[in-house]
Parts: sequence; structure tokens; C-alpha cells
Amino acid sequence: MDSNFPYPINNPSALKFKPLSGEERHERFLKHLSPGVTRTQYTTLLERIFREGELVYNERTKKHCLVILSHRMEYDVGAGHFPLDSTRKSYPKSAIFEMVGYWRGYEWASQFRNIGVKTWDANANETEAWLNSPYRKGEDHIGRAYGAQLRRWKGHDGKEIDQLMSVYERIRSGKDDRGLIMTFYNPGEFELGALRPCLHTHQFSILGDGLHLESQQRSNDTPNGQNFNQIQIFWSLYTMAAITGLKPKKAVQNIVNAHIYEDQFETVIEQLNNEPFEEKAKLILPDASTYTMDYILDENGFKPSDVVIEGYESHRAIKHAFSA
Repeated sequence: MDSNFPYPINNPSALKFKPLSGEERHERFLKHLSPGVTRTQYTTLLERIFREGELVYNERTKKHCLVILSHRMEYDVGAGHFPLDSTRKSYPKSAIFEMVGYWRGYEWASQFRNIGVKTWDANANETEAWLNSPYRKGEDHIGRAYGAQLRRWKGHDGKEIDQLMSVYERIRSGKDDRGLIMTFYNPGEFELGALRPCLHTHQFSILGDGLHLESQQRSNDTPNGQNFNQIQIFWSLYTMAAITGLKPKKAVQNIVNAHIYEDQFETVIEQLNNEPFEEKAKLILPDASTYTMDYILDENGFKPSDVVIEGYESHRAIKHAFSA
């Protein structure tokens, strides 16, 4: 691939949108994919972006990316099919404990680092708009994003609403009012946080003795974020079922905008040319006598060493570029 791969752009802001011809798509992407490589649900999505995506300029990151709209992922949580990508090394404990941090209501990157998660370091400390915000309280501050909205949503009367505990208590009582919804998406407070939520809303449903989950995502940095998001969705359903006495069933992830940034194209092609290992990874969490909501939310309770992953094999780590 030449130095201009994937697309020579002299004036980035001038090229806002470019449909790609079949010849361009083949030359820039498809001819570099090895034939005969098995595709998983995740790598099928990555390849779909190369095959169908259109080139779009993103104002926030000042980068071009290939974009597709509307993609659905399904996870059979009840069958124990833990969705760990093996075409590059995955970090399931970091993914799980990022969601644990949201459940605990964290507002600081330092809180995430204390449980082994570094995913918020860049957005808290490198995003230009947030660094210049009067609402940023200093180094590592995330603000009212994700966890703060989940645990301390501001009501019209100023009182805080704990969405997590409200949903948990209703599920535990067996009451599905068609509103077992937790959302991080609060347009009225976007400016108070470092980043708008990407995987933003989770709705549980009870059918018989089974618990289901449907999650909505507005934006998906597919090389970096999706491998975390699919683990988090699996863990959320598995855990909520375990601590409420229900059986986990299936989870669905609806992605509106899935994209690959221009500085990720080469590393994604490398990843797609790796033959995946057999999908046999198992997630093992503490037994029911220990694994409770109180234990998960306790700063001195649930910890990464409580999580065991069995049967996971993968190719080496591949570092995709990250856009803060």
C-alpha cells in the first residue's frame, strides 16, 4: 500500500462526503483482504464497512472515516457465548470494569484507573473542547457523562434519579412495565461532560423467567469501541439476570453509525486477515452468594481478580489509532 493509502486528501475540510466507486473501493481496501478467512459477527461488521461505507469528514475529530448506517448485533447470553474477538488480543476485564464504573457513577478518569481501566484518560485530558470548558473541574474530570447520568439524573424538581437502582428493583420484583430503561443520553447536560454517550441506552425486558436486553448506540468507533461494547452488553444482561434471580436470554445491539477512521484502515486490514480462533471463551464470575448488587457497587467489593476468562486464544495485540 502506498503512502497515500487509504485516500489522498490535500484539503480535508473540503471533502465532506464522497461515495466510493467499486474500482476505488477495490483498490483502496478489498484487494488487500485475504480470501478464505473466516468471519465472525464482529469482523463481518468491519468488512461491511469496507464494502459499503461512504467516506465522510468528521468535524469533531478532524478526520475522514468510512461510515455505514444501521447494523444489528445479537448475543446469546443464555447459551454462554461470550463475544471475545480473537483476531487481535482483547481486554475483557477493562471492558467489564468500564461498565462497572458507570454503574458506580464515576465522574473521574482516576476512579476508572483505580479499577484497571484507562479508556477515559484521553477524553478527560486531551479533548480540546472539554479542556476549554468552564465545567471541567481539573485533570481527569469526566463530568456528568455516563455514570453521573445513570446514578444521578437531575429531575425537573432538582432531585436526583438513580436509574440503575430503579430498574434493578423493578426487575427483582418481576415487574416489567415496558420501561426498564437506563439511559446516559441527556441533551440538557451535554456541555457538562467530556463526551456525549455512544452506547447510550439499555432496555431490559422480562418474559417468563427470562431477562432480555436491547441496547442502542448512536456512534461506534468499530475497531476500538465495538470489542468493548459487545462485552459490556453481554456482561450487563448476564449480571442483571444473576442478581435478580432470572435467566439471561438474548441481547441485541442496534448501531446507528458504525465507522472506521482513515488512520485505522491499515491496522483493520491486518486484523481482518487474521483467521479467528475457535469461539470457546467462557466468562466466570463470583457465585450467587457473593455476586450481588451491593458487592458490585462496593469500591472494596467486585474487582478484576474476581473475573476469570477460560478458553480464550487470540492473535497478538493490534493498536488501532484512537480519536479523542
